[in-house]
Amino acid sequence: MVNLVIDGKPIEVEENTTILEAARKNGIDIPTLCFLKDINEVGDCRMCIVEVEGRKGFATSCIQTVEEGMVVKTHSPEILQARKIILDLILSNHHKDCLICSRNGNCELQDLCVKFNVQKIEYQGEMTEHEVDDKSPAIVRDFNKCILCRRCVATCKNVQEIGAIDCTERGFNSCISTTYNHSLNDVDCTFCGQCIESCPTGALKEKEYIDDVWCKIKDEHVFTVVQTAPAVRVALGEEFGMNIGTNVKGKMVTALKSMGFDKVFDTNTGADFTIMEEATEFLERLQNGGTLPMITSCSPGWIRFAEKNYPDLLGHLSTCKSPHQMFGAIIKSYFAQKYQVPAQNICVVSIMPCIAKKYEASREEMEVDGLRDVDYVITTRELSRMIRQANIDFVNLEDSNFDDPMGEASGAGAIFGTTGGVMEAALRTAADTLEGKSIEHLNYEQVRGEKGIKKATLSIAGKELKVVVASGLSNARKIMDEIRQGKADYHFVEIMACPGGCIMGGGQPIKNSKTRSSVDVRKLRAEALYSIDEASTIRKSHENPAIKQVYAEFLEKPGGEKSHKYLHTHYKKKKKYNI
Repeated sequence: MVNLVIDGKPIEVEENTTILEAARKNGIDIPTLCFLKDINEVGDCRMCIVEVEGRKGFATSCIQTVEEGMVVKTHSPEILQARKIILDLILSNHHKDCLICSRNGNCELQDLCVKFNVQKIEYQGEMTEHEVDDKSPAIVRDFNKCILCRRCVATCKNVQEIGAIDCTERGFNSCISTTYNHSLNDVDCTFCGQCIESCPTGALKEKEYIDDVWCKIKDEHVFTVVQTAPAVRVALGEEFGMNIGTNVKGKMVTALKSMGFDKVFDTNTGADFTIMEEATEFLERLQNGGTLPMITSCSPGWIRFAEKNYPDLLGHLSTCKSPHQMFGAIIKSYFAQKYQVPAQNICVVSIMPCIAKKYEASREEMEVDGLRDVDYVITTRELSRMIRQANIDFVNLEDSNFDDPMGEASGAGAIFGTTGGVMEAALRTAADTLEGKSIEHLNYEQVRGEKGIKKATLSIAGKELKVVVASGLSNARKIMDEIRQGKADYHFVEIMACPGGCIMGGGQPIKNSKTRSSVDVRKLRAEALYSIDEASTIRKSHENPAIKQVYAEFLEKPGGEKSHKYLHTHYKKKKKYNI
C-alpha cells in the first residue's frame, strides 16, 4: 500500500494506482476528456493535470502512478487556469453548434465548459474544415466536432481489434480518419457503433431517421408498425434520468401508442421465431452431418465482420435472419393477410440498441417478394428524442401492454439482449426436442456472465454438446481463428459484435467516462433482462402460443419451405476495402 495526500486528505491505495484512480476512489473529482478506463489511458488531452509538491510542471494524473509521501493538489489557481487554457485551445478548432448537435446536454466537452465557466473563446484563428461522412446507412462521421482524444481509435483498435480509424497527418492537420480518408462505408468498419459510445462529443453519431418515421406516422395511407428489442426496455429510462437497468416496457409501449403508431409489437416474439428456426437448423446439422460448429447470425455487425474477414467460414453461420428482420417479414405476410392490411401499405419500424441494424435493414437480401422486411431502424437514443419531440412526460406515464395478436413473447426472447442469451434460449428448445419432453432445467449458468469468451460442455439427452459464447469482435476473431485452424471441436457458437451483447450496443444511452469507470452498466442491464425471464409465465420459445399459431396458420413448420422463404437468408464474401 502507498500513503499520499490529495487536496489535504490522507489517502492509502495500492501501489501502481494512478493519481486519478486514487482521487476518484476517495470522492475527489479530477476532470478528464481522453481517459477511458482500461481502453484509452494515454494522457493526451491534459485536462487531468495536477500539481505534485516538489516537482516542476504539472503531472498527468491518468498515467502518473502514486508514490509514498506524495502530496497532490487537484484544483489550485494555477491548475484551474491551465485547464481553462486547454479548453480554449480545444474550442478554437471546434464547431460550436451545440444547440443543434445530437449530443447537446450529454457532451463531455460541453460539461467541462460549464464547469470551468467558459464564456468566450480566447484563441480565435484559422479552423480546419472537413467534409462530413454520411455515406454509410449507420454512422455519420463529423471531424469538425472531434477533439482528437483518440477514444474512438482505442476502442476500434484495442477493444474490437478492427482498426478502421486512426490518427492521420501531423500538427494542425492531424485528424481521425480512415484509409485515404474514405467513407466508413467503404473500409473495414463493421458499424458496431462502439466508437460512438466512446466519443465524448458529437464527432460520431448514428444516421438518424427520425423525420422519416414521423412522416410515415402522419401519413394516413400508411399503416405504421413498430417493434422494440429486449435491450431497449432496460436502457431507455436512463435517457430520462431513471436508474440504470430500470425496465420501462410499460411506459415505452404507452409512449409509442401516444406517438401514433398503429400497432406496437415486441421483438421478443421475433426472437422466439429465431429460436424455433435456429434450434431446428442446429439439430438438423447435428443429427445429419451438417457443417459444425453452427454459429449464430443475430448480430449484423458480426455478420459484416465475418463476410469481410472469414468468407471461407460463412458455411458455419446459421441462415436465420435476426429477430427483427424475421418479425418484419411476418408482419408483411401473415399479419397483413390475416388482418387484411395491404402489405405494400405497411411500414415496419424497428427500435434497436444497435447501430448495425440500420445497415442490416438496408441489405439487399432482407426482402421477400419485393417488400423490405424492415423499413426503418431507429436507436434507443433516437426513440428518446422522438418522445421528447412529442412532449411526452415519460417518467409519469401509465403502463400499457404490447398489441395482440403477436404481443406475447417468452422469457427466452427477453434474454437475447445479453451475451449468452441466444445460446441459452436455443438450448432450452433444443434440449426439449432431443429429450422428447419438457425438461425442468431452464438456466444455463455456464454461458452467463461478463467474460468475453465462455466455454461449456453440456450433457443433453445423452449427447455431449460443446458450446462457446463470444462477445466483442476481438473475441470473435479468437474463436474464428480456432475454427479456421481446425483446433475447435465446438458444436454451437454464439457471437455478438458488442462486448456484453445488445445491452451495450452502439445505439444505447451514452455514458460519460466517469460513469463507465465507476458503474457496471452491463451487469445492471443484464440483470434486468434475466429478471424479465424469471418472471415470465412462458420461458421457452416453442411453448409460446402466438408462435404456435403462426406456424399452424401460415409457416407450417420450422425449417420448412415457407419458413425458409420468409425467415432465412444467405451471406457472401465482401471486400474489406471498397476503394
